[in-house]
Amino acid sequence: MTRLQEAVRGRPASAEGPAGRPPAGRTALTEARGRLRAMATTEPGRLRIIGAALAALVLAFGAATALDVTDRARAADDVVSRSQPLSARAGELYHSLAAADTAASSAFLAESDEEPPTVRKEYEDRIAHASTLLITAASHMGDSDAAAAQITRLNRELPLYRGRIETARTYNRQGLPLGGAYLRFANDQMTRMLLPAAERLYREEAARLGEDDREARFWPVVALTAGVLALGALGWAQWRLRHRTNRVVNPGLLASTAAAAALLLWLAGAHGMAVAGLGEAKEKGQDSLQVLTDARIHALKARAQENLALVARGATLTDEEGRDQYATEFDRGMSRFKERLSRAVELADDTAGRTPLKTAGTNAGAWEVRHGEVSRAEQAGDYKGALRKVIGGDDTSQGIFDRLDRALEEAIGHEQREFTRAAESGRDSLDPLPAGAALLAVLGAAGAVLGLNRRLAEYR
Repeated sequence: MTRLQEAVRGRPASAEGPAGRPPAGRTALTEARGRLRAMATTEPGRLRIIGAALAALVLAFGAATALDVTDRARAADDVVSRSQPLSARAGELYHSLAAADTAASSAFLAESDEEPPTVRKEYEDRIAHASTLLITAASHMGDSDAAAAQITRLNRELPLYRGRIETARTYNRQGLPLGGAYLRFANDQMTRMLLPAAERLYREEAARLGEDDREARFWPVVALTAGVLALGALGWAQWRLRHRTNRVVNPGLLASTAAAAALLLWLAGAHGMAVAGLGEAKEKGQDSLQVLTDARIHALKARAQENLALVARGATLTDEEGRDQYATEFDRGMSRFKERLSRAVELADDTAGRTPLKTAGTNAGAWEVRHGEVSRAEQAGDYKGALRKVIGGDDTSQGIFDRLDRALEEAIGHEQREFTRAAESGRDSLDPLPAGAALLAVLGAAGAVLGLNRRLAEYR
């Protein structure tokens, strides 16, 4: 029979294909939509759709929680085990370089006075430690171009500095005044090249620490939103069943709701604890560490300037009322040190943190008194007397500074432990959550499906 004859008899030519197949123009997607529309017209079909949607929402909530928390736990772990230690090492590198410069000038003065150069070993140890810290920084700098540039500069300048110190030492041992010029030249290189590069590296690492800290404390908005949506959908589904069946409780949906609610509360509580722990680490540890590191560096700078003032013997003047350059720098360094020390006292929140700072402040006062005596002896032409007040025993500037530096080191160690304790507490609160989220999501999805399957069974 021709298509024309079929059309005349009222049979559409394309109603179905050969052997009852769907018409050529209909796709699998169209068929699926048709079946879904047919399913939605019956109550069993609607229940199947609702069950699938609820299971998908609960599983999506669990997946979002696991992913979000994993990212924040990684950032929190970076704060504890990578960013903060690297920042501390960068500050330690700065301190080692400044301490080496101070020790070099002290050794120079000790040799010129024919005293045992006990600080010579300190200089060598500080330089060796700085070299080790540079290697560590280079191996952990990641993809930071700014950090790489500073490490390259330090690696280039440090051997030159060491060479000038050795030249100054050689001339000094021969009794030639050229040694003092080389020492001042080396100090100038340390002040203008090495220390600024070390400070920029420290700032880079501190910035990276700040980024990791902010990422770890950022609230998991996606996971929380998914949790609220899942709970809302579960509540609506139970309300719908109650109004259609007059049954108050559906055990499966109730269990699913309980699982989703528990996960949402766990997520909010654990992240809140992490935020609190990391916030405490920043306020009680990180901020104090930065202030104390700055204070220690300014004290070291002042100590180096005091030594260099004796090395130069007034040969280097500033434009400020014709004062000696190194005396002026000493006053400036002490002023900045006392300012940072005062700030550190404000940030200290317990006796263990305040006690070493009180010791440092007491020694700072004694140091200023001794420095005044040194200046008066030098102005009176008593170079040997001034030198004996600067290096040597416990009552010299060197002895007083050593006690001050040990007190600052103790305070830094205390704040470091406080930071690590609080940051680890915040990180640990997130650790079990990803696995727990997966388990609760599976239980919640299963509860939703089983709860609605019981209702479907009533239609069979």
